[in-house]
Amino acid sequence: MTTPPFSPSVQGHSGHVPVMLSEVLSALAPADGETFLDCTFGGGGYTSAILNSADCSVYAIDRDPHAIDRGQALAGHFLSADGSPRLHMLHGCFGDMKNLAEAAGIYAFDGIVLDLGVSSFQLDEAERGFSFKQDGPLDMRMGRDGQTAADLINTAPETELADIFHYYGEERHARRVARAIVADRAATPFTTTLQLAELIRRIVPADRSGIDTATRSFQGLRIAVNDELGEIENGLTQALDLLSPGGRLVVVSFHSLEDRITKRVFGKATGKTQNISRYDPRAVTSRSAESEFVTLTSKPLRPGADESDTNRRARSAKLRAIVKRPLVSSSPAKGQTV
Repeated sequence: MTTPPFSPSVQGHSGHVPVMLSEVLSALAPADGETFLDCTFGGGGYTSAILNSADCSVYAIDRDPHAIDRGQALAGHFLSADGSPRLHMLHGCFGDMKNLAEAAGIYAFDGIVLDLGVSSFQLDEAERGFSFKQDGPLDMRMGRDGQTAADLINTAPETELADIFHYYGEERHARRVARAIVADRAATPFTTTLQLAELIRRIVPADRSGIDTATRSFQGLRIAVNDELGEIENGLTQALDLLSPGGRLVVVSFHSLEDRITKRVFGKATGKTQNISRYDPRAVTSRSAESEFVTLTSKPLRPGADESDTNRRARSAKLRAIVKRPLVSSSPAKGQTV
């Protein structure tokens, strides 16, 4: 392996710590000459670790222009023996990964990783409007286009807001929160994160877990603003199509809705029949012999106790991995020891 002239810490910038990094690398199993796709570059933690693990190349996607700038600065530190870059940045949404990859001249990858959580950079920058702990404009857009959270909060009907908080945020008091927002915005439109957070804290009873009562509503609003669930469904389907024979797809999720989508897409890809009775004859064989994919994780992996203690963001993380069957079926699929 060619040792890069500079080996950035996998912790990334500004304290960004990639979640379940060792498990991700174990599932991806980078090897010299392979090509990988990091669908959610963020702070570059996974990308840096992959590039440090083997003399391989990484194409990294992010819809945030700031993340693209960080990646461009990082690319100069990972060069091949002939001086060509091993890191290539692609600006766009991971739900459009196939078009982005093909535009770069790449049609298949040996490994793909998706971290479905919000980037620590976005949470830490008050001006991005994700944080309910720091005041900033009520924005929440991961990119720089489309409607903001303020647009949605100030114009959506009460029933739509209630559905967003209930289904996406799993907030039990969704209707009360939506009703209060509609009443308050008639006099003063919502423009800042703390303005919204303080209303939610006034309406929602304190949680015995100690979690801020604004957490679930902010989560639901963020998912709605960025169409995250639709993006995940599209992204996972495209990622499976982009895998080379023997290629590995690793997904780290932080929310039950995200994990549910991942489980369903993986189940369909491996030939598992969903939602049938155990007494149905079809349940005897849970995976089709002709299935093109094999699950590497029969159950989602969870972070170890040490990581959960030191990185709060990791506590809700779940990792699922899948591999496309190699052309030579007698050879064990790479990474199947996960």
